[in-house]
Amino acid sequence: MKGFWHDAAEFFPILMNGVALTIVVTIGSLLLSTVLGLIWAMMRVSGIKTLSMLSASLINVIRGIPIIVLLFYLYFVMPDLGVTLSALQAAILGLGIAYSAYQAENFRAGIEAIDKGQIEAAQSIGMGWWLTMRRVVLPQAVRIVLPPYGNVMIMMLKDSSQASTITVAELALQGKLIASSTFKNTSVFTLVALMYLTMSIPLILLVRHFEKRAGKK
Repeated sequence: MKGFWHDAAEFFPILMNGVALTIVVTIGSLLLSTVLGLIWAMMRVSGIKTLSMLSASLINVIRGIPIIVLLFYLYFVMPDLGVTLSALQAAILGLGIAYSAYQAENFRAGIEAIDKGQIEAAQSIGMGWWLTMRRVVLPQAVRIVLPPYGNVMIMMLKDSSQASTITVAELALQGKLIASSTFKNTSVFTLVALMYLTMSIPLILLVRHFEKRAGKK
């Protein structure tokens, strides 16, 4: 145990550089997945058959491609097509696109959970589709989707480690580099696991808070 704490003190500053990149990748991909997911969801519930089918097809395609393959495609294949992305850009874009499909399903479920009577009432007083969504549906849907949205945040934080496969020096890759050079696998990866856990616990507690609030309504 004494050796672990000595190693932790030595490796912690290096691993913190990886934590910073992990947070950047997580936040960037979370924002992108939220925007794209909302767009896909709005297309699904638009009532326009072409848009609904297009959105459903996009979601199915995205969900059918492993995240690591999507990352490889963006980082290694796109340059052949004339589009060069940095490893960080590819990681954020890849994770954002991958999780947009799950976000879309969460948002769609939240929107469809709203009482249809409220939508009909809003439209009966002259509100258009978009105005009804913005003022009546979405504010209520947000409260419904908060618990699953929190779960997506947790999964995205952990899946940010896949960015290491395209050389993003986030926490997992920093740990791997330290372990390969020092051969202190137990100390390094125990510390890495504890750091991921430390970042995840506040999100887990936040999800529980949202679930309790949702359960009281």
